[in-house]
Amino acid sequence: MIKKAFVSVDMEGLPHITSNEHMGPGDHLYDEARSIMTECVIAMVDELHNSGFNRVVVADSHGPKVNLIPERMPGFVDVVRGNPRSISMVAGGKGCHAALFLGYHAKPGTPNSTFDHTIDDRIIRTLKYNGQESSEFYMNAATLGEQGVPVILVAGDKTLLDDDVAKHTPWSVRVPLKESLGRYSAISSSMPESLQKIREGVKEAVSKYDGDAMELLKLRTPVETEIYFTNSAYAQIASHLPGSSLVGGWGVRFSAQSMEEAYRVTQLLVFAASGVKSSAGE
Repeated sequence: MIKKAFVSVDMEGLPHITSNEHMGPGDHLYDEARSIMTECVIAMVDELHNSGFNRVVVADSHGPKVNLIPERMPGFVDVVRGNPRSISMVAGGKGCHAALFLGYHAKPGTPNSTFDHTIDDRIIRTLKYNGQESSEFYMNAATLGEQGVPVILVAGDKTLLDDDVAKHTPWSVRVPLKESLGRYSAISSSMPESLQKIREGVKEAVSKYDGDAMELLKLRTPVETEIYFTNSAYAQIASHLPGSSLVGGWGVRFSAQSMEEAYRVTQLLVFAASGVKSSAGE
């Protein structure tokens, strides 16, 4: 029997990553960030394999989504790479038995958090599903929950873990990889200790999963979605969506029949806003 785990890995919540120079190709510290991400993923998937999962799907989910060093992945790992993809950070998760989030960060406006944002802080001020302000953790966990996949572990910024994770998926094992001192500063353990924390967290999470101690995060449907943008032009173009309505000058509201539909439409509107941003020369 194939026992399959899903890992969604972001970058901002990983240890030692604190600068915009870590964030993408061409940035001065990007190679360092890629190495950190790859080391953390290897520790997680290796421990999952040791704990009985014979296949692991890893979704490279930061920025350009081609950050992991693929030739370093073990043979039992499938890697989801590239952008765009309709359910972005959780593409490839459907059909897996359990999900783990690695390197996750807090939602916009969260005090004492590193790189607080949801999806793109150049585009989105606030994202809400059924009135609840959403982090990437929340929208991803809810989408997987709708697909029958429990989130058994979240590793990342301590502020996210103490806030959204404790509130919305209290059954998930929480592994703090950094403690923020501000948007661009944090305290992180050494890499050997951080990797050991990941391994110990995986062991605990799998033990709880095997003991049926995990649940699913599911949202009420239809999912009432509100997106508040950083520019009124982005809201204007988003309001062209059939069935949507403007909320003031910055926001748009629409109803989706499922969380996956809400996620897909959110992605669509972000890409539409990005097109407006580009055409305006911003």
